[in-house]
Amino acid sequence: MKKRKIGKQGLEVSAIGLGCMGMSQSYGEPADDAEAIKVIHRALALGVDFFDTAEVYGPYKNELLLGRAFRDRRDLAIIATKFGFNIEDGKMTGVNSHPKNVKRACDESLKRLGVEYIDLYYQHRVDPKVPIEEVVGAMSELVEAGKVRYLGLSEAGSETLRRANREHPISALQSEYSVWERGIEENILPTCRELGIGLVPFSPVGRGVLSGNVKEVDSLSEADFRRRVPRLQGEHFKRNLKLVDIVSEVAKKYDATPAQVAIAWTLHQGDDVAPIPGTKRIKYLEENCAAADLKLDKNDLELLATIAEKMSGDRYDERGLAMIER
Repeated sequence: MKKRKIGKQGLEVSAIGLGCMGMSQSYGEPADDAEAIKVIHRALALGVDFFDTAEVYGPYKNELLLGRAFRDRRDLAIIATKFGFNIEDGKMTGVNSHPKNVKRACDESLKRLGVEYIDLYYQHRVDPKVPIEEVVGAMSELVEAGKVRYLGLSEAGSETLRRANREHPISALQSEYSVWERGIEENILPTCRELGIGLVPFSPVGRGVLSGNVKEVDSLSEADFRRRVPRLQGEHFKRNLKLVDIVSEVAKKYDATPAQVAIAWTLHQGDDVAPIPGTKRIKYLEENCAAADLKLDKNDLELLATIAEKMSGDRYDERGLAMIER
């Protein structure tokens, strides 16, 4: 698989990474750990070297899973993880990016992952109570100590990115970005490019809906958080499924799957973009990775570009939206 440079500090990753959250939470029942490790090892065999996790996934379970998966192959993986929440009794209870918590989280993530350093360390959500300069200052101390190689932010706005980058170079911004979610394009993505910050899109397949495999939210497990996503409810979902049909029609032209078209679209948005579609099944991993070689023509890119403006409903509920800078 081809590589992409993310940021200006030397970070280079596979063009398509693997989002590992769904192996431990959010999308119905978690994967069996043994099967999840097979998926991770298959990803390595396919040329994927960029793996995304977080302290809060599980909580803790996903980092422990990756620690087991990479126990004898650390040198093959670029591991990204995230901090930034209080976790009490196994539940996330709010943001916390106080410097002391930044350093605590890093040390504990290192132990769970079983590694000496984290390749890419993100603030998971901006903490309005702590100036970003203090947060990045603490993160930069982790770089100086050799515990972290590169720094990133997740779902941060333009001004936060500028202030953070003045404190220490930021290599990556992780945000939701897909053919039907393009909210970062007006201000945030141009700021990234001005500053030389790479983009790591999560949910490039629209929470799996752009694959065409989710026809009814009621068919999802009660444990699946998508049952509570506004744009996947009622009339919003009915309207949005018609947009999925556009992706499916484009896919037929290339003898590809809708998911491959959705991922390929993100790759076409710039050489500084490295999406991290998530899956817990080898079948879908292999399908996703094949998107790296899919070239879409200008007319189809223009057609796909019309989807986002027709989207109906928000991508998170009020609580989730409150934690995102736009």
